[in-house]
Amino acid sequence: MHIMRTCFSPLFITATLSLLSFSGMAREGMWQPTKLKRQESEMQQLGLKIPVNQLYNTEGTGLNNAVVLFGSGCTGELISGQGLLFTNHHCAYSAAQALSTDQNNFLANGFWAMNTAEELPCPGLTVKIVRETVDVSDYVLRNLPDTLDEAIRDKRIKERIEELKTAYRKNSNYEADIKSYYNGNQYWANLMETFTDIRLVAFPPNGIGKFGADTDNWMWPRMTGDFAVFRVYANTNNAPAPFSYSNVPYKPKVFFPINISGVQEGDFTMVYGFPYQTRQYLTSYQVSQVKDIIDPIRIQSRDRKLAIWDKSMRSSPALFLKYAAKQSSISNGWKKWQGEVLGLETNNVIGLKEDYENAFQYAATANADFPGDRELLSRIQAVVLKSNQVVTANEYVNEAILGVEAISQAAQLKRILKLYRASLSPEVLQDSLALVKKAMTSFYKNYDPATDQRVFDTLVPFYMEQDPNVVAPALKKLKYNAGNNYTSWSNSVFKNSMIVHPEKMNKLLDDASPADSSSIKADPAYQIYAVVEAFKSENIAPGYRQYEANIKPLDRIYMKRQMEYLNSGRDYYPDANQTLRLTYGQVQAVKLPGSNKAITTLDQLITRHDAEIEEFNIPQGLRDLYLSKDYGRWTVNGSVPVNFLASNHTTGGNSGSPVLNGKGELIGINFDRIWQGTMSDIFYDPKLCRNISVDIRYVLFIIEKYGKAGWLLNEMKLVK
Repeated sequence: MHIMRTCFSPLFITATLSLLSFSGMAREGMWQPTKLKRQESEMQQLGLKIPVNQLYNTEGTGLNNAVVLFGSGCTGELISGQGLLFTNHHCAYSAAQALSTDQNNFLANGFWAMNTAEELPCPGLTVKIVRETVDVSDYVLRNLPDTLDEAIRDKRIKERIEELKTAYRKNSNYEADIKSYYNGNQYWANLMETFTDIRLVAFPPNGIGKFGADTDNWMWPRMTGDFAVFRVYANTNNAPAPFSYSNVPYKPKVFFPINISGVQEGDFTMVYGFPYQTRQYLTSYQVSQVKDIIDPIRIQSRDRKLAIWDKSMRSSPALFLKYAAKQSSISNGWKKWQGEVLGLETNNVIGLKEDYENAFQYAATANADFPGDRELLSRIQAVVLKSNQVVTANEYVNEAILGVEAISQAAQLKRILKLYRASLSPEVLQDSLALVKKAMTSFYKNYDPATDQRVFDTLVPFYMEQDPNVVAPALKKLKYNAGNNYTSWSNSVFKNSMIVHPEKMNKLLDDASPADSSSIKADPAYQIYAVVEAFKSENIAPGYRQYEANIKPLDRIYMKRQMEYLNSGRDYYPDANQTLRLTYGQVQAVKLPGSNKAITTLDQLITRHDAEIEEFNIPQGLRDLYLSKDYGRWTVNGSVPVNFLASNHTTGGNSGSPVLNGKGELIGINFDRIWQGTMSDIFYDPKLCRNISVDIRYVLFIIEKYGKAGWLLNEMKLVK
């Protein structure tokens, strides 16, 4: 691919920007709440009824105080004056699994607290609330020109960020999360309050909260009750505190009223949350690397792994419980990447990007102030193409060879070797080994050696058969020493490795001695891990570091110049970086096979019941409610609304986000996108990009009628 140098008219540039869907800006974008004044008029035209300073302000009355970063990667919303919180079922899955036992399997049977005394503590779970967002660009970037050596620039930025974090800690009660925006052209501090006493209140069973599972994931129509309920606790001063039974429910100044009037197509909607990552401003070369290298390797590797895990999980309830959370996690990305590739190809995104780059090249060539910009795109192209081999090798290592749990967990054996070599006191050594044992105990709880061996038998040959330039060559010797065939190699690992056998691992940890170093080095799983890690360290990591060092300043300058050269009629929003954002759109259907409707109902859900297929096995209690038509106040046209589509621009991290109407009232909980629009992380197509939400009326119906936990509704503010 080459950079065209043809001159283009301003009309060509305008047409090119339109091709890239910038005409759909009313619905595209993940906007910083501090800057919503720029969008206020457009939002009002679509249906916003409140001033934007009610969505965010620093006085403590903004709705930003009711949106939370739930755990490490989801969003939640406060919905009562007693710290009650909604998020997604799939965001709560790991916490519910950790609390489950064979006798009390919350994944299969659900959990409903009938009073606050029955709410269950969730160790390690956190909730963070953004109190204020501050532009600190002037401090972080002062006297740091683009021509400055990149290593020196990075060092000064890191130092200044740490200075700011320290200052905020000393002068406020808040933690400062400082991140770059616009590829490092701006920096903002997000001042957050962190709560650590979080308790599970309600969790519907898989047949409701995970209905459709992998089959329906990223698909429409959907009928999934993807919600869970928690409560935030604080000390008697209403401040964050470690778990204690003396803590009391947190009393927020702001929480979301819940509108129970419902939605209909065309209604204005907003999604408020913490989107994790988008890459809207990539060049065509970077998009090609994603579409043709990264996504296909991940898809092919996970195809193989998921097929084995799914078969094991269906064979045994115990195995299902062990693998449920892990399987859900890796299958989510697997299916998303398939949709992303499809969307990029269907929309000819690389071709559109090339047109855009031609327009950029025209503007850059015409600008005499920055003559170096004329070569900017060709420099990016050269850096990306040079990185393709190392990117390929890295993806195969991470997804294939390290996709075998026995191999990836051998990192713990390496950790033990490092402890032996550190000349620690006996007491410190024992404490450190106890942490390893704790980690391994957690691992074994959700591990089945027979399943993992089948993964080994599939993924290791898949890895070894790739281009020799991307495969760790020393693995051939290990294979030869184990009998020179995959079966004998697999049997050696799963018969002899300490990682596979808890009793062997515990003996090593309980009777630790540096003399055990030789047995660790002889462990067959450790040997594979050590070879792969050495290959990564020597052949992949240096290339990746060089690539990142080279591409980072080019991406930053390209982003800056786009905003300078091609800003006519366009308002640039920063890529998602797990900071607080608001996106807006409308309830809107999309024409897909099987549906052109924006809302699904309980009637549609019940017709899909299949007791023989776990993911479509609707609990008897919900089927009984349907048969008796016992819907109470949640009846709409003889049924209950379940899910709805809207055109909000969302991504990972928006799971659990509040979906709001024009008055800032809760109407749903965001949980997914449609498969055909998952390329929205790179390219937003207003015709296809849709987010999927649980209708709040279905949430309340399940809580009240199925879970019989109507006491929770008494503390919510329900409005019409």
